[in-house]
Amino acid sequence: MLGTEEILRLTVAALMSRSGERQGDLAAGLGLSQAQVSRKQSGSAHWSLEDVDLLAAHYGLAVLDLLAGPTHAVGVLHGAAQSLQPSALTVPPVRQSAPPAPSAPSVPERPTTETHPPAQAEEPTPVPPSPAETVVQESTGLCVLCGQPAPHELDGFPQHLSAEECAAAVAAALPPVETPDVPDAPAELPPVPSPAEPPTAPAAAAPAAPGPKAPAYASGTLVEQITDRVHAVLAECEGEVDAAQAALIKRAIPDVMALLKASRVGGRYEHSEFPPTQDILRKKSQKGADEIWEGRPKWRNAALVAAAKKGEKIEVTALDMNAAYLSALKAWLPIGQLREDTGGVHDPKKAGVHLITPADWDHADLPNPLGNRMEPGELWVSESTLRLLLDCAAQGLADPPVIHRSLVSGATEALLEKMRRALAEVRRTALAEGDELTITYVKAMYSKFVSTIGESSSNREIRRPDWMHIIRSKAFANLWMKAHKAHRAGLQIVEISGTDELHVTGDWREVFQEGRNLNEVKEKDTYILGGKR
Repeated sequence: MLGTEEILRLTVAALMSRSGERQGDLAAGLGLSQAQVSRKQSGSAHWSLEDVDLLAAHYGLAVLDLLAGPTHAVGVLHGAAQSLQPSALTVPPVRQSAPPAPSAPSVPERPTTETHPPAQAEEPTPVPPSPAETVVQESTGLCVLCGQPAPHELDGFPQHLSAEECAAAVAAALPPVETPDVPDAPAELPPVPSPAEPPTAPAAAAPAAPGPKAPAYASGTLVEQITDRVHAVLAECEGEVDAAQAALIKRAIPDVMALLKASRVGGRYEHSEFPPTQDILRKKSQKGADEIWEGRPKWRNAALVAAAKKGEKIEVTALDMNAAYLSALKAWLPIGQLREDTGGVHDPKKAGVHLITPADWDHADLPNPLGNRMEPGELWVSESTLRLLLDCAAQGLADPPVIHRSLVSGATEALLEKMRRALAEVRRTALAEGDELTITYVKAMYSKFVSTIGESSSNREIRRPDWMHIIRSKAFANLWMKAHKAHRAGLQIVEISGTDELHVTGDWREVFQEGRNLNEVKEKDTYILGGKR
């Protein structure tokens, strides 16, 4: 069962989404900074009772409506649900007689609609569900976060995978705003009174940091586990940032493994930490490599290079992808021991490594999604590379690869999702606050996790070389998809290399949002192709 503060965070997220607000807008209305709102929504700080009063006044709701869950609060906001405690801040229901209630109703424990008055229609006549919606209701159930049908399960509980999905599901379940089912009620709510003399109001509101519109959606407990470590180490080092940074980087591996274990508490299955290692996943020597091809890109546009050599000046922008390996933690990973499958057909519910013969690639102006491999014939690829090749085939860019043999296990895309969300949430808050110490610590955690979960003497708590290859190749696949997006938008791809470098010509800001968040890119360099860099 969700706690009251967790329900409040979800309600605030839904109200922000429904009203089109961002954290900076809400912060200005409450007399707080955007960073303070971010910490409260992420769970690293608490919403106080005084904050609850300010939130209720900001949205024009009674406190009981604010604490009754996102569905009810949004319904009352738009007049589609009756307030649990009619007051001057809310639109009173129209009745023939209005005897006073003997006592105010108690706050419900869960954000459900069961506490609505019987006279009020709890659910509008639904639009006939699409086949996807029908599958959602039959296969999972109601999301434990927002109470609406969810298409996924995380750790055995039906859930949406992001706050945007929760907000969209809540919004879809509500009646149209234009026709609230309240007889003779005014078409619009009265203006929301601003809270008088908000406490600790800054002299000038801090500008909202650029970032995604989605509110925080990571577990507060996991977020606190990361931030508490930073505060503790900084205190041990008596505020010396350089010393604290060195200590945090040294602790990154055991800390990220502890975070992984905490994120898996309550899961419906146990992943294997030391399954038998297949021969193709074993290094041939101490400094050698195994047989898996990860598809690391290294490509330059030959036609543009030739044009530059003939004297044509081509202005190029080198773009840097943010936290590539952190984004790549959202990948299809095998849960248990890999077992052989010779059926030659890809099962999307399984993951592992695959022996394939790739198709020819005939696009001179777009890099091969397989990377810079020159040798023809069969090769072993990871799950992420195979899924990318199949996606390219579905888009008509190439023929599908031929699958000869697979080593797979039952899989999930959400195995590392709770850990990824916590790291991403802490990173986003640290960026907003200019906290470079925490940003460096988070980077050390996710990068060392990826580099040591294979055959590494630095990490004795897990040995999953299959995971390592899948995550690394997922980062390369993500970079290729950014290149493909730019190409479809009319930019020319000049170069793609490593995990995070994409060089393009043209107005890239029309295609990508600039910034340091996960869904943004930043400019690394500009140069003239053929000239000095």
